[in-house]
Amino acid sequence: MYANPDSLVSTGWLAEHMSAPDVRVVDATWFMPGSDRNARAEYENCHIPGAVFFDIDDIADTDTTLPHMLPSPEKFSSRVRKLGLGDGVRMVIYDANGGYMAAHRVWWTFRVFGHHDVAVLDGGLPKWQAEGRAIEDLPPMPRERHFTASFNNFLVRSQDQVLSNIESNREQIVDARPPGRFNGTDAEPRAGLPSGHMPGSKNVPIGKVVDMDAHGVLRPASQIRAAFEDAGVDLDQPVITTCGSGVTAAVLAFALHLIGADDVAVYDGSWTEWAGNPSNPVKSV
Repeated sequence: MYANPDSLVSTGWLAEHMSAPDVRVVDATWFMPGSDRNARAEYENCHIPGAVFFDIDDIADTDTTLPHMLPSPEKFSSRVRKLGLGDGVRMVIYDANGGYMAAHRVWWTFRVFGHHDVAVLDGGLPKWQAEGRAIEDLPPMPRERHFTASFNNFLVRSQDQVLSNIESNREQIVDARPPGRFNGTDAEPRAGLPSGHMPGSKNVPIGKVVDMDAHGVLRPASQIRAAFEDAGVDLDQPVITTCGSGVTAAVLAFALHLIGADDVAVYDGSWTEWAGNPSNPVKSV
């Protein structure tokens, strides 16, 4: 049993509630670099009826070279308001990867900016389609809604904070990347970026918390808890999650939230920022 079950909704629940006036559906599809897939084009071709498209590379800080970093509260409020996402609505986020990629990043982003009535669709678009549920290629009806942004800095960590934490060990650093990239034996998907990991960090690949063979549905609470404990994570102590660019780090943050470990922050810049700075320490095995 999850400690925070309302943060995860089933396809059946969404089918029953998607027409409710206070429910908004959000397509947060994003693909890894080099995948040769266009998330917006796929959304325009096929999405859950009424879903709006949340582009994590557009609703972001575009003044930095780092990918999809958090935008300012002002920019976030302006963009999501135009999508009809705002105060007083329950948002259900999904993606075409099965709910184990950017859907959790967008869930985390809304929480960073003070909106907590937000959930992830378990299994995402693949599970929805596998069940034969309705899809469409029509643009959603425009409807603006006011959004009040209140930035929660407790959910975010910067490069300087992570560097300081390596010395203090106050928070545990947990990396969501595959073992080969974490260990430094496999290449990173971003050209020129070395693989490896931050000193003292632990590795919990996202496949340990989501079932890749079942449309990316979240694993049971007992399996999620075991995945972190087996990696040496003390679930009663604070955690910083990280990954390649802050996307799958949010999957781990979401999984930890589900089992009630809420003292969790995401390192926004993650490995792209960390390994891109030659002065930062990098370990490999």
